[in-house]
Amino acid sequence: MKIKTVAMADLKQPVYLKYVKLGYRYLAAHGMYLLLIPLASAAASCLTAQDLQGLQEQLRGNVVLALLCSSILSFLSSLYVLSRPCPVYLVDFSCCKPDDGYKSTQQKLLELSRLTGAFTEESLEFQRKVMERSGLGESSYVPGSLLSVPVDTSVAEARKETKTVAVAVLDELFAKTGIKPRDVGILIVNCGMFCPTPSLSSMIVNHYKLKENILSYNLGGMGCSASVLAVDLARKLLLRSHSNTYAVVFSTENITMNLYSGNDRSMLVTNCLFRMGGAAILLSNRRSDRRRSKYQLVHTVRTHRGGEDRSYGCILQREDDEGKVGISLSKDLPVVAGEALKANITALAPLVLPMSEKLLFLATLVGRKLFKKKVKPYVPDFKQAFQHFCFHPGGRAVLDEMEKNLQLSEWHLEPSRMTLYKFGNTSSSSIWYELAYTEGKGRIRKGDMVWQMALGSGFKCGSAVWKALRTVKPAKEKNPWMDEIDKFPVTIPKVSAI
Repeated sequence: MKIKTVAMADLKQPVYLKYVKLGYRYLAAHGMYLLLIPLASAAASCLTAQDLQGLQEQLRGNVVLALLCSSILSFLSSLYVLSRPCPVYLVDFSCCKPDDGYKSTQQKLLELSRLTGAFTEESLEFQRKVMERSGLGESSYVPGSLLSVPVDTSVAEARKETKTVAVAVLDELFAKTGIKPRDVGILIVNCGMFCPTPSLSSMIVNHYKLKENILSYNLGGMGCSASVLAVDLARKLLLRSHSNTYAVVFSTENITMNLYSGNDRSMLVTNCLFRMGGAAILLSNRRSDRRRSKYQLVHTVRTHRGGEDRSYGCILQREDDEGKVGISLSKDLPVVAGEALKANITALAPLVLPMSEKLLFLATLVGRKLFKKKVKPYVPDFKQAFQHFCFHPGGRAVLDEMEKNLQLSEWHLEPSRMTLYKFGNTSSSSIWYELAYTEGKGRIRKGDMVWQMALGSGFKCGSAVWKALRTVKPAKEKNPWMDEIDKFPVTIPKVSAI
């Protein structure tokens, strides 16, 4: 049975209220302009033709005054141009779609888990139930090291997995954009659970023979929010750069070395959700790249709640009672995630919401706090600010809560649900598979606003806001969805909790 969600704002709402609401939002958004137009008209009407002619004659007769006025105007214009922040463009991006040899069904993974002899029957049954209710489909990808018997979780195999993904996405990115590897001035790599020596960023520098003065960064342990954080770091470096520069962000997670082989249920969930994948993003501060770029970065918002012990420890790498290492997920995770999301939205909302939504929120806040009215907190309508939502698919339950609390429709969460179904949780790169899905469906139009948001261990929440600079035509795109985009969306049966 297909899940169908109706936005709360649309329930039992008279038709006339819809138009009242639209009128209110229009007045709130354009009220300043509507007020300035009559004022400007009144001021212009006070100036007669004789006044304008007299001003012109004064400037002609006084060369010094004319030069002074033109100098002031030139100075103010130059000051305005120089004070404007340097734009950051997303030229293009690519996502990894591994070869079919890496494809595996849930049943195959369970059989391989059974053959390892590491899991009890109770643990195998628990994993089966998690997979069944996870929202994952039957064709996600896992590294070859975990498809062999016995599994090979060595450093060499882990490095092989990451390099396979990195070379695939970076080769495609360079081919799509036409830039040469030595044109890259900034390289940022994020991989949460695999931080070898030399670093993964050094591995890429070595493979592509990048230039010696490249600014190279390797981010580890930052969880599923790391790609947004890497983009934020790239933005700051590009804004500080005085030259035209390209920045490449490579986001991935390593599955090989992070297979948990114990029987602690709090640590078994990651085996069921995480899959092989990665994404590469090309950013530029060259104004000449605007014409060929897909998006412009508008805002990045980061919130970190690691100062609270409960938030810090809700996703924790540790040993179980038998000394086997894995990622433990606390029962507090849903609450912690909700608090982190709320903090991030609170910081983001004033930057993106139209004036109409800000006024409604302020009115309910004043009513509740000042006048002690029993009014429900107003949930801003983020559909007024964004056309597309790319929320990290950490799990089916997480997406359900986001859809409900933000009053979004099934259509808005479709990219997230389909990414979880097709590719699983690829950690930080998941939000790029979602954007690729949105492009593949032909939904991106010039001027559209995109909200990428991801939660990560620590506990962190990051948001990136993009503005589409052009309409993206699916027929000209190469992304991991294009050979089967017509098969989506698929119907995902509703199941009960474990």
